[in-house]
Amino acid sequence: MSEEIFDLARAEGLLPQLKELLRVAMEEKNRLTTFGKEQARQLERIIVAGGSQVNLEHFAECKKGKEESGARLRQAAEEIESFGCLLKDLDIGLVDFPCRLGEREVYLCWKLGEPGIQFWHHVEEGLAGRKPLDEKTIKQMQRPCSH
Repeated sequence: MSEEIFDLARAEGLLPQLKELLRVAMEEKNRLTTFGKEQARQLERIIVAGGSQVNLEHFAECKKGKEESGARLRQAAEEIESFGCLLKDLDIGLVDFPCRLGEREVYLCWKLGEPGIQFWHHVEEGLAGRKPLDEKTIKQMQRPCSH
C-alpha cells in the first residue's frame, strides 16, 4: 500500500505542476530516443566502415545529448513521484493517485490532456479498468489526506 493517500481536491491541485513536469519528461524522452537512434546509426557506421567515415565530434555530441536528456528525464520523473503520485505511462502522460474507497486502496487516474481527474480504477485493474468518477464514488473517497 502507498504511504501517500490523496483526495480528489488535493490530486487536482497538483495537476498544473504535473502538466509541466510531464511535458518536460515526455520531451526529454523523445530527445533521448532521437539521440539514441543517431548514436546507434553512428556505431553502425563505425562497424561497417571501420570508423573512417564517422564524425567523432557529432558522435560525442549525441552521447552528451543522450546523457543530459536522460538526466533531465530522471529528474522530472523523480519530481513527479515526489508528490506521492505514480507515473504509470510516460508515452501518454498517465498518472495515478493512491486514494481510499471505503477501506480499499484505489487509484484516481489522470492522463495529460484531460481537463481534470475524471476516472478511477482498482489497483489491480490499470488503465483498461478506468471508471468514470460519479458523485457517489467521490463522496466515498472523502477522507482526510495524510502528509
